[in-house]
Amino acid sequence: MSSNSEPPAYAGAAAVPLVVANGRRARLTRALGSSGAAYVFLFPWLAGFLILTAGPALYSLYLSFTDYDLINVPRWAGLDNYMRIATNDPKFQDSVRVTLTFVLLSVPLKLAVALGVAMLLNRGLRGLTVYRAIFYLPSLLGTSVAIAVLWRQLFAGDGLINNLLLGFGIQGPSWISNPDTALYTLVILAVWQFGSPMIIFLAGLRQIPADIYEAARMDGASKSRQFWRITLPMLTPVVFFNAVVQTIDAFKAFTSAFIISGGTGGPVNSTLFYTLYLYQEAFGYFRMGYAAALAWILLVIIALFTAFSFLSARYWVHYDD
Repeated sequence: MSSNSEPPAYAGAAAVPLVVANGRRARLTRALGSSGAAYVFLFPWLAGFLILTAGPALYSLYLSFTDYDLINVPRWAGLDNYMRIATNDPKFQDSVRVTLTFVLLSVPLKLAVALGVAMLLNRGLRGLTVYRAIFYLPSLLGTSVAIAVLWRQLFAGDGLINNLLLGFGIQGPSWISNPDTALYTLVILAVWQFGSPMIIFLAGLRQIPADIYEAARMDGASKSRQFWRITLPMLTPVVFFNAVVQTIDAFKAFTSAFIISGGTGGPVNSTLFYTLYLYQEAFGYFRMGYAAALAWILLVIIALFTAFSFLSARYWVHYDD
């Protein structure tokens, strides 16, 4: 009979797997180094990035060099897609012209409206959170299909805008059916969605010390001079951030042009955004290889605009206190 101080016979057998597991854990820890835990926690994101982002992106790069119609096996075409885009595609040129016009008009106007509203809200109004929510609402709803349909009804030949103009004796055109005005209705819709940059401007305005304005007032500086000499220079990092984000968003605009033009980009390609043309090539004509080449060119255009913004920032963005 064994004494109570001796361990039971099965304890030794149970301890063997535990020792082996500890040994494996120790070898794994040595293999991963001191950052092993970080790699383990990063693995889900890394796997998602490789499978859902990097993998499809690289595959689309491969497709851009092929002739692919979703049914047959991709056939290697070399640079044919890119050569056709560069030399023999008038719709590509139209889509670039329309998109650049939209970006150059909508982004500065949206930032100007957002900054103006943010400065009004920064005056210590009562119920500021309510006003902030109301002005932010278009940013949540503006890109929806419902708002695009509403916009088409507002600017139709017999829409609300023309009915209001008729009250002043003005006969307005059919804004969305006229190639001279159709794009500008989309610009107005984009500017109306100023809520997101407005919130960021408002946060930036709150960071400017009040004693700087007080000192400027004591020196006799007018409101206009305070804006150009204090507010705008100290807001340049926020302006820069908003400009980059809104420019990228403008290049990706799709829903409003698709709904208002019925997916055609008309009239006369006046609302043929780049993304809409890409969609037509991919899902209208099933030229996936060609659409992939268009997508990569859009990526390069956005990258060039962003790189130019960062390079020019050193001349007009001030990070000093």
